[in-house]
Amino acid sequence: MVSDEPADPRLLAQLIEISATRVDELCNELAAEYDAERRGFALVRVAGGWRFQSRGEMSPYVERFVLTGQSARLSAAALETLSIVAYKQPISRAQVAAIRGVSVDGVMRTLQQRGYIGELARDPGPGQAVLFGTTSLFLERLGLDSLDELPPLGDFVPSPDVVEALEAGLRVSADEEQAPPASTDAESAVPSETAVPTGSAVPASEPDEPVIDLREEPQPEEPQLEESTREPIALDALDVLADD
Repeated sequence: MVSDEPADPRLLAQLIEISATRVDELCNELAAEYDAERRGFALVRVAGGWRFQSRGEMSPYVERFVLTGQSARLSAAALETLSIVAYKQPISRAQVAAIRGVSVDGVMRTLQQRGYIGELARDPGPGQAVLFGTTSLFLERLGLDSLDELPPLGDFVPSPDVVEALEAGLRVSADEEQAPPASTDAESAVPSETAVPTGSAVPASEPDEPVIDLREEPQPEEPQLEESTREPIALDALDVLADD
């Protein structure tokens, strides 16, 4: 009752000079006795040690006394990050960020300050990144004796039918985003002829202009040279003209 942390059976064994196995046996007997008498508290083994804590049925009354005026709850991002570290430890900060898809520097710092995660070792690979894991305080807050008591991830994995339905919904959403917007009735309506106000003169129709076919333009006919009927001038006559 005077310890801030769960008491290690080996430490209790040294204090009362009995074996650690005998300590566990006595604690189990006390726990069964308190449970049978429906005491307001229970002796529970958590984080490798033994501690007294209030029974689950008393939690509403304890919350009224302890949590009044306090709002030190973890955010959804912090809980998600803590879950990743708990199930994937030892894990680096970069690996957590890759799983979440966002930066986790601030969230990891908060979890360290709360004492829920800590540095375990360094990655032997290039860069020697710091590897993080959960602490004994994490086990205490969850009421677990070891990480083996964490619920298996298989309980949270959706069934193949659910995965297929989710994928089908995503495909439908993508198709709707890519489809062109449907035209309205006003846009699709055929414009009607413009009504002529009553009493106004109707303009006389102009004669139809000839339709010009632009596909083939008529090519101008090349002038044909008429064959000259005149007799050729003799070279002697040209010489005479030159002498004059």
